[in-house]
Amino acid sequence: MWTGTLYALAAGLMWGLVFISPLLLPEYPAALQSVGRYLAFGLIALPLAWMDRRALRQLGRADWLEALKLAAIGNLLYYLCLASAIQRAGAPLPTMIIGTLPAVIAITANLRNARRDGRLPWLRLAPSLVLITAGIACVNRAELATLDLQATGDLSRYAQGALLAFVALACWTWYPLRNADWLRHHANRSPRTWATAQGLATLPLALVGYLLLWLFMGVGGHPFAMPFGPHPLRFAGLMVAIGLFASWLGTLCWNAASQRLPTALAGQLIVFETLAALGYAFALRGRAPGPLTLSGIALLIAGVAWATRIRPSPIEIVADD
Repeated sequence: MWTGTLYALAAGLMWGLVFISPLLLPEYPAALQSVGRYLAFGLIALPLAWMDRRALRQLGRADWLEALKLAAIGNLLYYLCLASAIQRAGAPLPTMIIGTLPAVIAITANLRNARRDGRLPWLRLAPSLVLITAGIACVNRAELATLDLQATGDLSRYAQGALLAFVALACWTWYPLRNADWLRHHANRSPRTWATAQGLATLPLALVGYLLLWLFMGVGGHPFAMPFGPHPLRFAGLMVAIGLFASWLGTLCWNAASQRLPTALAGQLIVFETLAALGYAFALRGRAPGPLTLSGIALLIAGVAWATRIRPSPIEIVADD
């Protein structure tokens, strides 16, 4: 249990890095940052695949198809929808919607995977969900208070942003559940090999996406300087760093956590990503969080601490006569 929790913590610390890239590259389109991140992930996976070639040969056609689905939906589609939602609706609304992930995944997994993982008793799970939800609400309320919102926003774009944020939420509710399914059914397989396989599956998708974006910008006469933009070294360095740490190493740690923890509990531990992103954001701002934000962080930590104390209860399966 504690080993799995530590792996989830490490994954959250890695994944939190992706939220600072748009702050460091404000001139770069979100779509370019998305395909750039996963193109770097795929390229990093190539030499790692050579090191893991024996284990990768053991993966069958169905395994590679599953890796392709996870890469397409949990990587590219999720990040594209999230970035597009922020562009259309601003940051607060999508952040509030995506911030419900720990509770949504925990509830879904407790309904979906109870026979396999055991059921986390609802009465004991409820305080953790309430604490996490209250913490997310406090953090988002504090962030909303600092924003200079425009009263004359485009209602249709705002609605599109909300819809895209819900699609992103659905993608990342689906991803950890399906990823955990594969890992739990292949307990003898290395989490590192599965992370590398997802990187290989992401590479062709990201490459095609990058080329199509380059072509679209060229045909449309977009002034952005493709392929690497106005700050090529900064862009390439960030994409490689995020591809290595957030994508490959973060996926590896999450895979290791998913093999060790009930899916309903692992879903709640995604809150570590929120905490890491907040820490990095305030470090970039050069100031400490306010009282409401600190209260939200304390509630998040309390909810996670409560969740780690819960043990699943096995479900008795009655055989038919």
